[in-house]
Amino acid sequence: MTKRKIIAGIVYVLAFLWCAITILPLIITVLSSFKNNDEIYLGMFHLPEIWRFFNYAEAAETADALLAVGNSLLMAVMTTIAVTVVGMMAAYILSRKKLFFVKPLNIFFVIGVMVPVHCTIVPISNIASAINAKDQYWFLLLVYTTFNLAQAIFLYTGFMGSIDKGLDEAAIIDGCGDIRLLTKVLTPICKPIIATEAIFVFIYGYSELIFSLTLISDTDKYTVSRAMLNFTGNHAVDMGPQFAFVVMAMIPTVVIYILFHEKVESGMLAGAVKG
Repeated sequence: MTKRKIIAGIVYVLAFLWCAITILPLIITVLSSFKNNDEIYLGMFHLPEIWRFFNYAEAAETADALLAVGNSLLMAVMTTIAVTVVGMMAAYILSRKKLFFVKPLNIFFVIGVMVPVHCTIVPISNIASAINAKDQYWFLLLVYTTFNLAQAIFLYTGFMGSIDKGLDEAAIIDGCGDIRLLTKVLTPICKPIIATEAIFVFIYGYSELIFSLTLISDTDKYTVSRAMLNFTGNHAVDMGPQFAFVVMAMIPTVVIYILFHEKVESGMLAGAVKG
């Protein structure tokens, strides 16, 4: 019993330290959003001498924070919906149908997970220029969806493949076709893995920088990551508004995670199960 108590105590201490290390950057960011440069550099862990709420107003003016957050939310939601719908339809074919092209196609999507995203920047930029698709959300949505589909299909296929196919037979006997079988029977069972992948895709679509920097030059269409670059310049940078912008930008992702964290935790390893 003594050894168990010691081990349990060590585990609790390590858990507490890990929690402190994880939450410390968030606390520093929030506090810094109310400070000036001197207070940030010389007293990062101290409370602000004067709570500078106007840092948030300056952030909204410098980077048009509300518009940038709205643009990022739009791209994140649209990407999440597109990846979920297309990914679930593809996973249904790959996991429930016995067709000659299923295995090669499954391998194709697995290989897609390993493709380095950044090696495609130049060709994608050239394609966008050739078809006049720069500063167009539909093309950025297509890029985001493409690079998230491989992982989504991999996870959805693994989870759906672990579901007993007897459900399919029972649903077909009751008169369900493929569409109703997928939407009414399999999709509700796949909610944990859908929520898990949706969080990953949402965060990617919300915070992605490289493609938005390459494909978007219209200031009215800047996303959060692209708008953050507005704070850089040739002169000294005021750090307080930057931290304020970061706080404003992370609120939607925190809210989304709070709403769906239970399903994320239950589905975190579900995609690794192969039936």
